[in-house]
Amino acid sequence: MLSMRLKVLLPFEVFTDELDVSHIVVETTQGSFGLLPRRLDCIAALVPGILIYESQSQGEVFVALDEGVLVKTGQTVVISARRALRGNDLSRLRGLIEAQFMTRDAQEEAMRAAMNLLEAGFMRRLVSLHEQAV
Repeated sequence: MLSMRLKVLLPFEVFTDELDVSHIVVETTQGSFGLLPRRLDCIAALVPGILIYESQSQGEVFVALDEGVLVKTGQTVVISARRALRGNDLSRLRGLIEAQFMTRDAQEEAMRAAMNLLEAGFMRRLVSLHEQAV
């Protein structure tokens, strides 16, 4: 039986690397998208959602993905995403997504606000130094 290799890459780690994947279903900007081993090569933009794949060793696996990109070349499917969580229970996984992804988004927003304040302060000091020199 023909199978695919699935690699899910995060910014600082390889989240999963499965060799015997029979099918994959992901959420794209155009809706739900299924991949079988004989499908033509493709690229797809992913939206936050659930990746479902089935492998001979693990059975059906659910992975919550943040936005990312999928590239299929030959029998290899590589997904690059910002964040990922694995789970067996879809309702529990949805709760984990809301708890972890939403918390991280709030933290990132607070960090961006702090960086904006630092940049504004730096620019004010730079302008005042320039005015003193002139």
